Amino acid sequence: MTLIVINPNSSQTVTDGIDAALSPLRPLGVPIRCLTLAEGPPGIEDQAQADLTIAPMLRLAAAQTDASGFVIACFGDPGLYALRSRTTLPVQGIQEAAVMTALTLGHRFGVIAILPASIPRHLRAFGAMGVLDRLAGDRSLGLGVADLADADRSLAAMIATAKRLRDEDGADVLIMGCAGMAQYRAVLEAETGLPVVEPCQAAAAMAIGQITLGQSHHVSRG
Repeated sequence: MTLIVINPNSSQTVTDGIDAALSPLRPLGVPIRCLTLAEGPPGIEDQAQADLTIAPMLRLAAAQTDASGFVIACFGDPGLYALRSRTTLPVQGIQEAAVMTALTLGHRFGVIAILPASIPRHLRAFGAMGVLDRLAGDRSLGLGVADLADADRSLAAMIATAKRLRDEDGADVLIMGCAGMAQYRAVLEAETGLPVVEPCQAAAAMAIGQITLGQSHHVSRG
């Protein structure tokens, strides 16, 4: 039985980065398979793009007959509750898991978003989770998903944004607000001196724990 990690955008480069980010978790014994949603946009950068991925993502998940759990690898968790309503297997969204992990590592978390348009949907989610009082700040890089492949440009922007979250907003733990940022986690921790949560790692770790312990959510048809 396999943990299925679904990248809801159509970028194989992003999926490859997610797969690499999950390498430290593979020795735990649960096989992990990362899939790319061919019907998705090249990058998910607003609410409309996120919502349009839900139906094909549900079909892709349903086709995975060897699944022991699922991770939706988009910061925004499109289709999280829809998929939970269709399976008794563990289902984690990387945004929700990242926030829950960050709350165990610091008091006030800061989020490194990709674009300004991403922030309102983040804030809606944090409000629904009841954690806005623990949010130090949510700052965007001004870069799209595709731009993250430019290591020099994106890393410089991420370091600058992370330091503003630390120094101006008072964050004592950072969340990388996109599945395409994984390769920069170690550098960000070194540059800021703060713990940095990579959301795909956080979600997969939670899912593996639930799979191992035989735990899952209550299936609601509401």
